[in-house]
Amino acid sequence: MRRDYFQLDVDHVDWVDSDTDPEKPHVYIDFRGPEDSLRERLSGTDGELLDAEETDVAFRLQGDHERDSDAAGVVGVTNRITGDFVLELNEDAEDVLRFITAAREYGRESDGDGRYRVEIDLDGESLVDYEKETFLVYDADGNLLRRESLIPSGVEL
Repeated sequence: MRRDYFQLDVDHVDWVDSDTDPEKPHVYIDFRGPEDSLRERLSGTDGELLDAEETDVAFRLQGDHERDSDAAGVVGVTNRITGDFVLELNEDAEDVLRFITAAREYGRESDGDGRYRVEIDLDGESLVDYEKETFLVYDADGNLLRRESLIPSGVEL
């Protein structure tokens, strides 16, 4: 699927830089392409839509975010069972890392059911909604960046 079929927007990240109450960060991924293609990728072997535990979210940098303020990368959602990519889209590293920081801080401030929410929409209508706790970040060579990643305590990678 083409990356330009996807539009990513986020909510509830500004509170980290202000003195307001914590809010769960929320990422909206809107798909504007062939419906069958997205549904197929978001479905398991049983034909049912994948649930949160069957998906992983990651970000792979395409450059050095510490040296280049304009560094970008690719956000990917994968099927945890098969390893297949469900979707990929290009995003600025600064925006993604800010989102992960908000999710990390939200997790520290609340006793909840996830540190962030991912909603995948189809032409503006919600298709799936996931509560997630893990968001892995990799450098351009594919090495896990633990400090930048959102990894719940007790999880061994």
